[in-house]
Amino acid sequence: MLRLAPPLLVAATCPAVNTDGFPLRRRILALLPLASRRSSSRALRSASGILRMPPVAVLSPERAIQRGASEKGEAGEEYDAIVIGSGIGGLVAATQLAAKGARVLVLEKYVIPGGSSGYYERDEFTFDVGSSVMFGFSDKGNLNLITRALAAVGHKMQVIPDPTTVHFHLPGELSVRVHREYNDFIEELISKFPHEKVGINKFYDECWKIFNALNSLELKSLEEPIYLFGQFFKKPVECLTLAYYLPQNAGDIARKYIKDSQLLSFIDAECFIVSTVNALQTPMINASMVLCDRHFGGINYPVGGVGGIARALADGLVTKGSNILYKANVTNIILKDGKAVGVRLSDGREFFATTVISNATRWDTFGKLVKTDEIPEEEKNFQRVYVKAPSFLSIHMGVKATVLPPETDCHHFILEDDWANLERPYGSIFLSIPTVLDSSLAPEGHHILHIFTTSSMDDWKGLNSKDYEKKKELVADEIISRLENKLFPGLKNSIVLKEVGTPKTHRRFLARDSGTYGPMPRHIPKGLLGMPFNTTAIDGLYCVGDSCFPGQGVIAVAFSGIMCAHRVAADIGLEKRSPVLDAALLRLLGWLRTLA
Repeated sequence: MLRLAPPLLVAATCPAVNTDGFPLRRRILALLPLASRRSSSRALRSASGILRMPPVAVLSPERAIQRGASEKGEAGEEYDAIVIGSGIGGLVAATQLAAKGARVLVLEKYVIPGGSSGYYERDEFTFDVGSSVMFGFSDKGNLNLITRALAAVGHKMQVIPDPTTVHFHLPGELSVRVHREYNDFIEELISKFPHEKVGINKFYDECWKIFNALNSLELKSLEEPIYLFGQFFKKPVECLTLAYYLPQNAGDIARKYIKDSQLLSFIDAECFIVSTVNALQTPMINASMVLCDRHFGGINYPVGGVGGIARALADGLVTKGSNILYKANVTNIILKDGKAVGVRLSDGREFFATTVISNATRWDTFGKLVKTDEIPEEEKNFQRVYVKAPSFLSIHMGVKATVLPPETDCHHFILEDDWANLERPYGSIFLSIPTVLDSSLAPEGHHILHIFTTSSMDDWKGLNSKDYEKKKELVADEIISRLENKLFPGLKNSIVLKEVGTPKTHRRFLARDSGTYGPMPRHIPKGLLGMPFNTTAIDGLYCVGDSCFPGQGVIAVAFSGIMCAHRVAADIGLEKRSPVLDAALLRLLGWLRTLA
C-alpha cells in the first residue's frame, strides 16, 4: 500500500456553517476561474460579515470546470465507460480511455474534481485538500505517471522542484533530512549511524534494484496477458526481479542488513509515511517506488497548487470528447443478468455504459453501491486480509510568515519522544508548508501550514454538535502546541486562519467508509500478493484507486488508473486481447491472492 502525506479534507470552522460544512462564499468561489477568485473573494466580504454578490456570472457546477464542454451526458445515453468519482485514480483511468477513443462519463458527487487531491480557497489562501508531496511528476523515466497522464490529454504543468522531500524530527533528537540528491541523503544518514554504513547502502541499493526494474518497463495492466508476455520477452530479468520481491516486505529486507534498533525505527518511519504502517507491514515494491523516485525524478510541486492536476485532467477529458458531471451522487450500480450496465443517482437519473469503473473504496463499492444479497467471495477474501486504514485529523492554517525560521523545509515529520507512538492515534505529525515552494498560495507576508495526524472514526462518534466542535478545538490545540514546542516558537500567536477536519469530514465530503484512505493489512502481509487488481467478480465492473494494487498515494492510484484503462480498453475492443489467456491469467492471479 502506497501513501505519502495521506490525503485529507477540511471542515470549516466559521460562522454560518453547519458542522463540517463549507460556507456559501467558498462554494461560490469554487465555481469561479482561478484568475478571478482573489478579487471576487474580497468582493464577497463586507464589514458587517454579510455575503454580498459581486457582479460576475457564476457557472453551474457541471460547467465550472469544463467551460465550453458539450451538453452531452443525458440520462439514458450509453457510454463505453462510466467512472464513479473524480479522484486521481478515476480521472487517470477516464482520460487514458478517452485518449484511446472511448466515450467516457465521469460522475462526481462534489462541485470540483480531484477528491482528496483537490483544493479549496478561504480568505485568499489556496489550500491543498490532501498531499502536497507529489511523486510521479518529473520529466524522465516510466514512473512519472502524473506527467504522462496529463500529456495523454494534451496538458503539461509548470512545477517547482522541492530540495528536501521530508525533514524527520525523531526521538533522541534524531534529525534527518531526505535531500533531493540521493548521495546527500545517504551521506547524512550515515553520519547519524556511521557503524551501519554497509547496512544502509545495502538496504537502499536493494530499493534501487526494484525501482530500476519497474522504471524500465512500460506500465500497463498486470491483468492483460498479451502485455505481460511482451514485457517478459523484452525484459525477462526485470520481470523476474519484480516477481521475486512481490511477496516481500521492507522490514524483513532491512533486518537482513541493519541491526541498530534506532535505525530500524527510522526505516519504520520512512515506511509509515508511505503506508501508515511500519516497515514489516509495508510491501517492498511500494517502499522502493517512493524511497527512490524522490531522488530519481524528485518531488515537484505544481505551480498554483495540487488541485490544478485534477482540473487539467478534467479539462483534457472534455477536450477528448468525453464528459464529467458534478453534483452527481451515485447511489447504485445497476446490474442486469449479473453484469454491471450502468448507475443510478440520488436524484433518480440513470446512466448506462458497457463498463462501470468505481473510484470508491472497495468497502463502499461492495457495501453500498452494489446491491446484492452477498458480496463476491474474492471481496470477502480481501476483507479477511485487509482492514480499513485509520482516517486523519487535519488542520489547515494561515500564519504570519515571520514565525517560520529562514530555510524552513516544506515537509516535516514529527515524532518527539517515544518510537512506540509512531502508529498510535495522534502519535506522529506530518506537516506541509507548500508556500515555502509557491508563495502565490497565500497573501503576502503569510504561509500555509497543513498539519495532519492519524485519527479513528470511533474517536468522534456519539458527540453532539457542541461537544464535537469543542473536541476538535482541544485536539487541534494540543497538536499545534507540540509543533510550537518542537519547531516554531510563537506559532499560536501567528495564526490568522485555522480550520480543522476530522474523520467525519472525510467521510462526508469524500464518501469514504469511516473516512478511511484505503486498506491496511490485518497482520504481516506477504508483500502485495493480497492486493486485488482492477477487475472484479462482477462482469463489467472494475475498481480503481487506493484499495486496488498497488495501494495508496498519488503515484500508486495513478498507476492503478493506467492499469484499469488498459484492461477496460482491451475488454471493449480498443486494445488487443486473448479471451483464453485472459481467463487463465485471472484465475492464476485469484489463486495467488488466496496465498496472502
